[in-house]
Amino acid sequence: MSARPPPPPPLSASASTDPHQSHPHQPQTPTSTTMDTTTPSPTTAPLLGFQAWVSQAVVASFIAGGVAGAVSRTVVSPLERLKILLQVQTGSRTEYKMSISKALGKIWREEGFKGMMAGNGTNCIRIVPYSAVQFGSYNFYKRFFEASPGEPLSPARRLLCGATAGITSVTFTYPLDIVRTRLSIQSASFSSLSPSPSSNPSTPRRLPGMWATLRHMYATEGGLPALYRGIIPTVAGVAPYVGLNFMIYESVRHSFTPPDQTQPSPVGKLCAGAISGGVAQTCTYPLDVLRRRFQINTMSGMGYQYKGIFDAVKVIVGQEGVRGLYKGIAPNLLKVAPSMASSWLSFEMTRDFLVGLRPEEEEEGELR
Repeated sequence: MSARPPPPPPLSASASTDPHQSHPHQPQTPTSTTMDTTTPSPTTAPLLGFQAWVSQAVVASFIAGGVAGAVSRTVVSPLERLKILLQVQTGSRTEYKMSISKALGKIWREEGFKGMMAGNGTNCIRIVPYSAVQFGSYNFYKRFFEASPGEPLSPARRLLCGATAGITSVTFTYPLDIVRTRLSIQSASFSSLSPSPSSNPSTPRRLPGMWATLRHMYATEGGLPALYRGIIPTVAGVAPYVGLNFMIYESVRHSFTPPDQTQPSPVGKLCAGAISGGVAQTCTYPLDVLRRRFQINTMSGMGYQYKGIFDAVKVIVGQEGVRGLYKGIAPNLLKVAPSMASSWLSFEMTRDFLVGLRPEEEEEGELR
């Protein structure tokens, strides 16, 4: 009979009962007691992906531009509406030929708060995509205007890049702009736009909304071309305006930046935005007047029918003088300072917040 094998030695007090620890009679298997922190968990991966996407330069500029547009236009909506009413008022009309404060008071008495904000809803629907496309396309086009990748643009290149962005944005959103103009004046107290004598004067007029106005213009004024009436003087005015705005803002912004800082203070950004907007608007204002006149050129009761841009300039100067090309500039300058100041400040704050969401540590090129 063969000898019985000896029993295994007893576990010592110092021996471990951990099943992962090697045993004298068991092969050692590699194990890891620490979690891999470099791979995101399934719950955080979508969030990190969204943060990486939204913090891209073009995307951040697009979103921040939309926010900036809505904020800036709502702040100055009453002055924006008064400017439009003055722009479309010909020499024979005196309904709003008064001081700015009296004209605003007239709107308040006759139409109330809704009158002060008339057209602002449509304006915000228009300005959010308009401003978003403008800032986003500027950042997109910037790479094509850089002398070398990442190099800051010269003033001339900023002017051209901004002009290209302005043309892009106005082309995408022009139908909403022409509807906004119609909505701004249709409730105004122009006598030729008043209800017919057969209607009850005590009954308030029911005014069409944005989509109803779009459908009406498309159906009765010539289809799609009606929604782009006046786009040539608009582009002629918007391109230099946006280009000047970007060029002047960056130059003035640099002047407001302290030597030991990379950015100006919020007050400096507000001042830079106000200066850039005021200068750019003053230089291009006559083209803005032409844009408004052409947008309502086919409305009955307004008293003018222009055949083209040069005919419009000739008629306006002949009937209203050179001052006719600058009608409404006073309320416009009053509004453009807070409008552009709040626009640039809200844009930079929103953009910086979105860029700060970037999960990666590597630096990207300058957004502007």
